[in-house]
Amino acid sequence: MKSPRNLTDLPFADELHEADGDLELEGYYDRVLFDGSSFADADAGGARFMESALTGVTFDGGRLRRARLSDVWLSETRLVGSDVAEASWTDVWFNGCVLAGVQAFSGVLRRVTFRGCKLDSVNFRECKLTDVLFEDCVLRDPDFGGAQLTRVRFPGCQLTGADFTKVTCADVDLRGATLGGPAAEGRPAAGIRAGYDSLRGVRIDTLQLMTLAPLLAHHLGITVEEP
Repeated sequence: MKSPRNLTDLPFADELHEADGDLELEGYYDRVLFDGSSFADADAGGARFMESALTGVTFDGGRLRRARLSDVWLSETRLVGSDVAEASWTDVWFNGCVLAGVQAFSGVLRRVTFRGCKLDSVNFRECKLTDVLFEDCVLRDPDFGGAQLTRVRFPGCQLTGADFTKVTCADVDLRGATLGGPAAEGRPAAGIRAGYDSLRGVRIDTLQLMTLAPLLAHHLGITVEEP
């Protein structure tokens, strides 16, 4: 299905019905619309979301560990300190969302799009990301340690403090992304802070190479100085 940009683009938009009540452990949600809902420390581990939409929803903490989401649209939704580890995400679209301090490790993401999102300290360690698009996003301190990235792209994104330690990359495209940004103490922050030896299979552009060159040299123990 073509990546939707609006709720009305979803083929099941006309069949959505308003959510009724709180999220439940191992709950089943089929063609449900969560509009403006707020969930604090909700426990929805093992829940299944099928052909559903979340707009303007807030998750403050809470657990959705091992949840399964398929054909799900999230717009202007906030996840802060939430536990979504070991979850399965298939054909999921994040539009203008905020994810901060989210534990998403050991998850499986297939055909997932993050568009215009802010991701702060999201833990993707040991995840499997396949056909994932980060478009026009801000990613601060994302942790991809030990993850498997296949056909992952970052056009128009800004990456700061990304950790690629022991990551496995296949057809990963960083071209069009800005690597690095201002740090709190006024010194530029590295776009990639760890995992330079795991970047085999990553495609970058010339400007990115110039940005990464001093860091790669330092990692390899190469001293660059004028005679």
